[in-house]
Amino acid sequence: MKTTEDQSPLQLCLALRAQGDLSGALAAAIEAAAAAPADPVPYYAQGELHAALGDNAGSVRAFAEALHRAPGWPDAWVNLGLARYRQGAITAAKTAMSEALRLAPGHEAAAANLGAFLRLTGEADAAEALLHETLARNPGAEGVRLNLAAALLQRQLGAEALALLDAAPALPSSLPALRQFHLARSLALLQRGDIAAARLALAALAAIGPAPPELAPLYHARDLLLAELERDKPRAYAAAQAMAAAIPQMGPNAVLEHCIMAHYDLAAFFSANRDPASAFTHWSQGHALLRKSQPFSRQAFSDFIQANFTQFDAARFAGPRAANRDPAPVFIVGMPRSGTTLCEQILAAHAQVHGAGERAALAKTAWELAGTGPDLPARLAALDAASLDAAAAHYLAELHALAPGKTRIIDKMPGNELYLGLVGLLLPGAKIIHCVRDPRDIGMSIWTFRFHGEHPYAHDLADLGWTIGQRARLMRHWQAVLPNPILTIALEDWVNDFDATLARVLTHLDLPPDPACARFYEIDRDVRTVSRAQVRRPVNANGIGRWRPYATQLAPLIQELEAAGMIEPAPSP
Repeated sequence: MKTTEDQSPLQLCLALRAQGDLSGALAAAIEAAAAAPADPVPYYAQGELHAALGDNAGSVRAFAEALHRAPGWPDAWVNLGLARYRQGAITAAKTAMSEALRLAPGHEAAAANLGAFLRLTGEADAAEALLHETLARNPGAEGVRLNLAAALLQRQLGAEALALLDAAPALPSSLPALRQFHLARSLALLQRGDIAAARLALAALAAIGPAPPELAPLYHARDLLLAELERDKPRAYAAAQAMAAAIPQMGPNAVLEHCIMAHYDLAAFFSANRDPASAFTHWSQGHALLRKSQPFSRQAFSDFIQANFTQFDAARFAGPRAANRDPAPVFIVGMPRSGTTLCEQILAAHAQVHGAGERAALAKTAWELAGTGPDLPARLAALDAASLDAAAAHYLAELHALAPGKTRIIDKMPGNELYLGLVGLLLPGAKIIHCVRDPRDIGMSIWTFRFHGEHPYAHDLADLGWTIGQRARLMRHWQAVLPNPILTIALEDWVNDFDATLARVLTHLDLPPDPACARFYEIDRDVRTVSRAQVRRPVNANGIGRWRPYATQLAPLIQELEAAGMIEPAPSP
């Protein structure tokens, strides 16, 4: 490439980029790096250009080269994190954003992105704490405010999101941020059902200009929601069709989560409008995107289950255990969507009970005591009484601090069933409630939701059915060997005889009756799971048999459930 005497390759790169010639700009940046190999700036420019051209691998390599030469450059860490996220490596993305914050505490882009990534990996409390702390220090941090609003909107807290957005000291200064602001504000108004104000917000969004391809599905999604509120079904269908057509055109600069949620939103629309084929197509496409960043190994999971069988047999529980008999811990376990949130909500209405939600404390304790990896069960089983006593004292102190006046404190993390061996050693006084449901309804319900956190088994129907069977095997093992009392409650039990089921649960927990439990749907508590809407209504049978219209599409799941003995094989025609 020829350059004029008064224009360096790096200057030429900037000029060509301003003219929209990204390939030419990249060539100039490569020449600039060759001319000054110790300079990190040409590599940083290459990283930005590779990203703009949709080459995430090239972007990662270029930002890594820039950081090799300037490891203390926070913006380079942020851009490396974004490139890693686009590759599906969200753990690496979080690490990069954390490093940017270590180098530059309060860095707006690093805090905003790390908050978003933490939320996607199931660390909602940590995400919101980071975003609130950053926003308190810098109220003008536009990206932080927008990501905090997104977290509230994801929980259907439209009023709170609207208040947060309207409290901004000024409208965003950049066009991309202004678009995101109006998109978030219009969604908040739609969630509130404020049709007139939502129309005005969407008009303000349209006044900015046409939707860029990477955001077009979000624009159509707002139109769809408005049409639904106005009960205009033809317009809603038109918006859904436009939204579906826009997804493949989003391009390399689209935020992956926007693509994922566009599919899930469309699936929810088609499902509600009795179009199971279209709904299932979009659920499948959403899972295909998630599967890229959450690979699943049946062998690794099977090895972990078998290690629990081997290490935590009846003889182990006759050996060293913690000495405490504190009855406060209550663990509600089961597959996601098996009724764990409903059970907790009912019990949280009791005067002596605190519902602590899905805590990571048990898994964290296991990792702190024994590390991670396939040998975790063996290392946990080898702990002596002194180590268990010390860990139990710490665990119980943190637990009681959540609700000092309550006699029972519930942890309803479904995945805690993987660590019930540790419960038997650490918390001999704990009680366990195991929630079950027709496994076909569990599988169908898991398939229909975009879960945050690590659920790699959920993105392939056969893997999902297989995992349901494996976790059922593990629970049968715990029921056979664990000294702690385990009560199994089916979702149908609440539907068929609420009063008798409640009496069984309260007896299991040594609690007196409390009439407030029957009005569980009236209590105002922050439910962070996808069941937040269901538990604010009286018990009903709406979710029972939901799998039936999708039986054909669910065939891989059903075959695995049959193989595991979870359901009877369908009769031959």
